Amino acid sequence: MSADLVRERHERLRARLREAAERAGRDPDGFRIVAVTKGFGIDVVRMALETGLRRIGENRVQEALPKVAAVPDAEWHLVGHLQSNKARQAVAAFHWMHSVDGLPLLRRLEAIAHDAGRQPQLLLQVNLSGEATKSGFEAQWFEAETAGRGELGVAIRELRHARVRGLMTMARGGAGENEARATFSRLRELRDHLEASVAMELPELSMGMTADAEPAVAEGATLVRVGTALFGPRPD
Repeated sequence: MSADLVRERHERLRARLREAAERAGRDPDGFRIVAVTKGFGIDVVRMALETGLRRIGENRVQEALPKVAAVPDAEWHLVGHLQSNKARQAVAAFHWMHSVDGLPLLRRLEAIAHDAGRQPQLLLQVNLSGEATKSGFEAQWFEAETAGRGELGVAIRELRHARVRGLMTMARGGAGENEARATFSRLRELRDHLEASVAMELPELSMGMTADAEPAVAEGATLVRVGTALFGPRPD
């Protein structure tokens, strides 16, 4: 893999996503690509930055730590499941966490952020596919919110250090375009309802990966998590 190849893939991907945004009547610059480097080394992270990809996503805290230390200029995003016992390391390493899947984790991240003097940007993960292998809040958490008085709304409004910026979801594995779009549209609806309920701006929707990035952008994604389309299959 060369920087020229990554640059070419990046340009092709961005052009496709801009077209998807324009077809949907969206601002063609209204999304950002998070380049997921899971399984790749520090050299690939540096290559990504050379080609204009400054938002770097990692799935596992332990794998990310040496990369973060080596490339501190990147904007680091945790896009995989976050175990509570890795929360302190995650707050120290990552600017964004896309996978806050419950109130206990949200409260723990706030406490750690207070102690560390950090302001992590958080996205609440929502399980809309119903798959047991995926974690996240269920839709009912958001549907129950009225004027920010539900348990979730109160928890969000009480944050003083960590900051909830929006929601994240994944479409069902193997879902076709129509099913994926329905999932992403539903996430946008839940975000809009929560935003109105807590009277706070929640501008971010993290949704879409290599296989479904275009329908995600069409439905309002602001952060698209892409690895294979940029770097090819992960090494064994």
